[in-house]
Amino acid sequence: MRLLMVEDEERLAQSLSQGLRAEGYAVDVVGDGLLGLEQARAGDYAAIVLDLMLPGLNGFRVCEALRREANPVPILMLTAKNGEYDEAEALDCGADDFLSKPFSYVVLTARLRALLRRSGTARPPVLALADLRLDPATRRCTVGDDELRLTAKEFGVLECLLRRPDQAVPKTEILDAVWDSAFRGDVNIVEVYIAALRRKLDRAGAHCLIETVRGIGYRLAAPGAH
Repeated sequence: MRLLMVEDEERLAQSLSQGLRAEGYAVDVVGDGLLGLEQARAGDYAAIVLDLMLPGLNGFRVCEALRREANPVPILMLTAKNGEYDEAEALDCGADDFLSKPFSYVVLTARLRALLRRSGTARPPVLALADLRLDPATRRCTVGDDELRLTAKEFGVLECLLRRPDQAVPKTEILDAVWDSAFRGDVNIVEVYIAALRRKLDRAGAHCLIETVRGIGYRLAAPGAH
């Protein structure tokens, strides 16, 4: 799942985004309200973590603008203020939940999971091909009756391929889906994870394989499917 974090406190944004990425989320971070609004309009996000006090445009106005445009993305608003009027205004302008700083990271992630459950985003359908099954909600992957243990990035790459079985998925699309705007490395990092997935699928005896489509990317297919 891809999250947008609009937070101008650099150290806080960095620590929160690192924690969320370790849990398997892709997180785009911006530190300005106007840029955050632009990013929210352009991206397809499962949820937005939105600070109240921002340069350019405050969180209230960002939230109001998105709701005027009928953007239903779940919004968790953060603020350094601790007053009932701020909480009421956050909810009145369209935020789904409100969290005052300082807060516990454990509480933040629990609030996010609750937002995703209520929005229906946290229970996507189980993906399957041949004897391979992947459940994005529980983060479990199985081959037959055996669990296939994957890292967060391996899971993301395999999920990306399983959403389009027997189709060529460009390497850049995999990178965009699994990594985020903070990534500045080589696009060939995808090859590293593809190689790891191939080894794990082969060891598990999966009845499907990842094919290289020259000049494009990769395709997950079952033998004889094309």
